[in-house]
Amino acid sequence: MDLGIAGRRALVCASSKGLGRGCAEALAAEGAEVTILARTRETLEETAEAIRTKTGARVIAVACDITTPEGRTAALAACPEPDILVNNAGGPPPGDFHDWERDDWIAALDGNMLTPIELIRQTIDGMVARRFGRIVNITSSSVKAPIEVLGLSNGARSGLTGFVAGVARRYVSHNVTINNLLPGSFDTDRIAKMLDAVAKKSNVSVDEIRAQREKGIPAGRFGQPAEFGAACAFLCSTHASYITGQNWLVDGGAYPGTY
Repeated sequence: MDLGIAGRRALVCASSKGLGRGCAEALAAEGAEVTILARTRETLEETAEAIRTKTGARVIAVACDITTPEGRTAALAACPEPDILVNNAGGPPPGDFHDWERDDWIAALDGNMLTPIELIRQTIDGMVARRFGRIVNITSSSVKAPIEVLGLSNGARSGLTGFVAGVARRYVSHNVTINNLLPGSFDTDRIAKMLDAVAKKSNVSVDEIRAQREKGIPAGRFGQPAEFGAACAFLCSTHASYITGQNWLVDGGAYPGTY
């Protein structure tokens, strides 16, 4: 299927590795011009070159912290009129809510709620003027089924979800959509670190913890970033113009609910 986004400009946050990279690769493979962002320049440049080699697409790499005003200025200077915006940021650390101070909450809100909202604010009017826009926010399956130790993430991402639900319907008549992609367990560095932490705390091997986690997923495995990227690319396609304000779970069937 031709997704109809060849030549479109895409800005993909936190995309040097993991799910963000999966999205960037999928969009580049469809012929989009992709601007990728991350804080670590060396990793970012390596990823940019790998995507160029694999897809032949134009890839611009901007090393910045997208959660800061300076980072957003740098990103939008490199890609001033994105047709596609993929919001993404590393999740806040796990823990017990008794231990979190106000600064912890502000950092979580900045990274996982306020930064996406600010990027939407700065780009959506141009999308409306050009009569094409696709905004995808990478959130978490915890928006549907909260995870106790991820309270900072639960709160911040739920706030973004509520914002999107209120604003998305306003723009769909202009062929501008806003949707959220909710990943479950994917084979990324983040889950590797979480498995390692659980293994050390439980005094068992990482392989055992991994097997336990995979057994609890109906698909019987963790997802791959390329699968997630494919879902993102479809939401960014010309074929997805009738989908907006939605929360798409990509979790191998792990969420047990009907709604």
